[in-house]
Order: sequence, then C-alpha cells, then structure tokens
Amino acid sequence: MSIPRRQAIKIGAYLLKQKIARRDKFPITLELEPLFACNLSCEGCGKIQHPADVLRQRMPVDQALAAADECGAPVVCLAGGEPLMHPQIEQIVEGLVKRKKFIYLCTNALLLPRKIDKLKPSPYLSLAVHIDGLEERHDESVAKQGVFAQAVDAIKEAQRRGFRVTTNTTFFNTDTPQTVIEVLDFLNNDLNVDGMMLSPAYAYEKAPEQDKFLGIKETQELFRKAFAEGRRNRWRINHSPMFLDFLEGKVDFPCTAWGIPSYSLYGWQKPCYLMGDGYAKTYQELLDTTDWESYGRGRDPRCANCMAHCGYEPTAIAATLSSLRESIRATR
Repeated sequence: MSIPRRQAIKIGAYLLKQKIARRDKFPITLELEPLFACNLSCEGCGKIQHPADVLRQRMPVDQALAAADECGAPVVCLAGGEPLMHPQIEQIVEGLVKRKKFIYLCTNALLLPRKIDKLKPSPYLSLAVHIDGLEERHDESVAKQGVFAQAVDAIKEAQRRGFRVTTNTTFFNTDTPQTVIEVLDFLNNDLNVDGMMLSPAYAYEKAPEQDKFLGIKETQELFRKAFAEGRRNRWRINHSPMFLDFLEGKVDFPCTAWGIPSYSLYGWQKPCYLMGDGYAKTYQELLDTTDWESYGRGRDPRCANCMAHCGYEPTAIAATLSSLRESIRATR
C-alpha cells in the first residue's frame, strides 16, 4: 500500500476501537460532495445530469464540516462534481485538516492552477487527480482535448510546491491489460505520484454512455492480466492488498457500503455513492433505515456487476484486520 504511515496508524487505531466496542457498522471514509457542478462531461459520470437549480447550489462550509463531525470517519474524500468550483473549498479543507481528517481532494485539475495558492500542503491533504488513461484515452473519456496535458502540468506544479498528489483512474471495457499497465507505469514511474486509486467502471444510472461498463468476469480478467508478473507490487497502489485480490477474482466479499457513506446536498445517500434510493437526514438514520440485506450481488440486479471500492474496500480492510497474516502483508 502507498498509504502514509501516520494515516495507516490512525486508521488502524480507529478500526481497533470499533472492534473493541463491537460495532458491526461504522464509517471508514466519508464521501463528501459539497456540490454536483463540474466543468467537464465525463462519459462515466452522471452528476451533471442533476437539475440546473441543484447544479447551482453549493454546500455551506458549516454543513460540510458538521457531516464530517457526525460521521466520525478518519478519511474524507472531497468529491462532486468538481470540488474546486466551490468558492469556499479552501475553508472546507482547512476545517477538515484542523480535525485531523485525512483528505483526498478529488479533482480533474483544470482549476488547480487558479486555486493552489489558497491551499496549503499538509500531511492530512492529498490532491487526488482523475486520470483515466494516457493522453488520447483520457481526453476522450472527459470529452475535451488538452485536459490530460493540463492535468499532468498541474500535478508537477503541485508536487513542486510540496503537496502530496495521488491519482484516481476508472477503467472501462474499452481498456486492455496493456492500457492499464501503460497508464499505471506512467503515473508511478514518470509522474512519481504518491499513490494510485483504481476503479472498474460501474454502470452508473445517469451516466450518458451505458455501453462501456465492465462485467464481473471482464473486470477480473482485466486486472488479473494487468497485475501479472509481479507488476502490482511495483506500483504504489492506494488500496489494501485484499481489495486488489478481489479485483483479480482471488477472493470474494460482500458489499459493506455503510463503510464509505456519501453525503451531498440531498443528505446521506441510500445505499451508497453509486445508487440513489433516497436520503437520510443523519448517518445514524442511514444505518437504521436502509435495508442493507437487500443490496449486493445476487440481491439487487443493479449490483450485479459492481466491484467498486465504495462497497468492497471496507470489507477488504475488515478482512485484513481479522487476519494476522493479511495485516502483515498489508504493512509490507
């Protein structure tokens, strides 16, 4: 794993505390969306399909921080939309840093040159830049030429200024093991980013292009071949080893979507970041009123091809901590 030691220790202590308290449902990462608006129209995302009046809304700083306090998760993923479009994003980040939350600010990096002076490097802050492939593939994915080059320049400038920079890459059925290898080699070796998050594309209901998503067997074959010959151990991948095993089809897990809850302008989303079956006013209400047993592969047809980290990384982390062998492997 490429998770910093400080973060790994804090998350480990937090998880131990939950185990001692015998809590079976608790958050690990808060997916916080302070807005839905974006400056791009990516093929795999449906956030900008919200009504125009909703796209104009921006979550107040106090409300965003209150959600982090209420949830209590040690990690916060600031998403959207494009969070750098929020006029007070630096205040949200500052408030989360003061709370010693580990923040992943997800961005396409187009606005980073204009916003970077308002942000301060911190061991609690990672700029998570979305990169969906090398130049041609990435620009096609975001439906705009030149975005890849701008993102690469922004990453280099952020690194020069002392920011921790990670990436987030979504893979589609148009990808091959070779395209996976090429983009991860580039990010790991050429750009030297601090960590890389991976996600097989999920058939998001509002996504404009529904024919590019991966099935379970396609996902497993893609990652099994891409990770072969020890490659995955050479890359700074920002996931637990057991989640990577899951992507390869070596192990299987149930979905535990409550581990990465999503809070947005609508409230706490049921049951997860990728499916909208209503909203709760509080995280506890989300836990108490969601019929968790009705979701997951074999239960809800919408979950049939999902291998997204928001449902399965929490399960992988719990499985890691329940095994001394896997815990040792993760620390390596």
